[in-house]
Amino acid sequence: MAAGCKTLIYVVRRDLRVADQPAFHHLATNQDHGFTHLVSVYVFPAQQINLTGLIKEGSASPFPEPKSQLGGYPRCGPHRAKFLAEAVLDLKKSLERLGSGLLIRAGITGDVVGELAAELSENGHPVAAIWMTSHEGTEEKSEELAVASVCHEAGAEFKLWADEKYFIEELVIMLRQASFIADNESSHATNLGNLENLPNIFTDYRKQQEPLRTKPKAPLPAPGAGMLPSFPNLTGSPKQNYPFIIPDKVEDFVEALIKPVKNVLPEMPRFPDGVESAHAFIGGETSAQARLRYLVQLGLVKTYQQTRNGLLGADFSTKLSAYLAQGCITARQVHSMLVSYEDATCMAFKEVDGYGEGENAGTKAIRQELLWRDYMRLCHQKFGDKLFRLEGFNSAADGGGYGDGPTQQKRWKFPTRHQAHPGQIPKPERVTEIVARLNAGTTGMGFIDASQRELLHTGYTSNRARQNVAIFLAKHLDIDWRYGAEWYEAMLIDYDVSSNWGNWAYMAGVGNDPRGEQRLLNPVKQGFTYDTDGRYVRSWVPELSKLQKLENVFQAWTASEEDIRVAGLEGNVIFTDPA
Repeated sequence: MAAGCKTLIYVVRRDLRVADQPAFHHLATNQDHGFTHLVSVYVFPAQQINLTGLIKEGSASPFPEPKSQLGGYPRCGPHRAKFLAEAVLDLKKSLERLGSGLLIRAGITGDVVGELAAELSENGHPVAAIWMTSHEGTEEKSEELAVASVCHEAGAEFKLWADEKYFIEELVIMLRQASFIADNESSHATNLGNLENLPNIFTDYRKQQEPLRTKPKAPLPAPGAGMLPSFPNLTGSPKQNYPFIIPDKVEDFVEALIKPVKNVLPEMPRFPDGVESAHAFIGGETSAQARLRYLVQLGLVKTYQQTRNGLLGADFSTKLSAYLAQGCITARQVHSMLVSYEDATCMAFKEVDGYGEGENAGTKAIRQELLWRDYMRLCHQKFGDKLFRLEGFNSAADGGGYGDGPTQQKRWKFPTRHQAHPGQIPKPERVTEIVARLNAGTTGMGFIDASQRELLHTGYTSNRARQNVAIFLAKHLDIDWRYGAEWYEAMLIDYDVSSNWGNWAYMAGVGNDPRGEQRLLNPVKQGFTYDTDGRYVRSWVPELSKLQKLENVFQAWTASEEDIRVAGLEGNVIFTDPA
């Protein structure tokens, strides 16, 4: 390689897109960036994803199986693994169309990046800088520090870009390594001044930011072909460090990631006949943009406010959450397309109801939901790892939580003896059984069981159902809510660390819900309200489909012995031993 070669490594994580991507946009529009080559790399992280499906046959994994701390669940289940693999491969294709490329590797991010930097230098491509985008989470911050250390040792520049996939460009993130963050200050910032000024109640934050329609800045265009620094010729370089092998075929790659976590329960219930997933979407930026256009073209954004509490089908809600979580699409891209519909600037939408009529109830509600995602992330920044504590951040006992004074400690119930208080009723062994049955969807509470089975089979369940499950576990059963949050982390296709843990804490009464323990939902009443004919429960819990009375569908053990006999369900645990 000729003298003057300066290679940039860009570490892709939850920013799996080429459009509205600040780092790529900067490289495409600033001719004086000084880099001759760009090597983008995505590392499937061993601490979060089971990588044994990528191990060379006959070899052992150098990493322990990634499991959650309390429940021992997989950190990433089959649905998100599939979606993520599809999203990474879609980004690879997009970058290749632009004349660039993407390396796909597996392991510990800091180690992989360090080895890649050395490998490039040995092949005549000395690394001048390594960039990545800041993300929330303890592990994510550790990755950033590890990559910064690699740069320090290699004499390369390290740059940490602010994450801009959210609705409002926030205040400069206050992290210990804040000096690494790119300077992206803008008039579109939240104007909080600092995180201590973040209101502890979402409604106050929303009112502070309104009108929301004026807040987001315009999304950045995708680079054109040939506008990024060239991808170096890496002929002869290993595709992946031993013992991992990255399959060349898409279907083989997806199967390799799914295989280790395919059966997350000892006995998996059968997928019900005639039922379709509400989230049968392919991962990636291409699919995300297609879904967004579909939502506008079919008028679903206008009706969102009325339909968002639906339970069956793909179109009662936007289903953009998984794409937003992985950065396949940004909140401001969503906002921009809504504006093009509201302001009649996109002729493709001219036949859609409400075109050119400004913001409506549906588009307003979508913006509020996007702001809620922002808020959960800001709360995560403000309270840090308190988000994962049993008492959450709704405790001022240590002088640093949310609240005006020390809160009375709730007597939670635990599935392990070392956690349980003396005389706990039910005993830890029974709590262990209840948690397992909740995960499997066999509690006997129809609305809860249907949601859990839908989650198990598809990786998705509605927001309405999620709220009911969380409150059922934390407030009706009084069981440590973190077991539910960990199960959701394993199973959700749209898992986001801030949103998942923040929402579970909120529903458990240990987050920033001003109603705290007073927020209750009756899953039977909720079933009657939102599943008026019982079709949702009967679909996902097919053994209940023969019960005629709706009250029995929502609360199985209330069925008479005769009804149970006629339905052929004698001895079924949901009747004989409800949780």
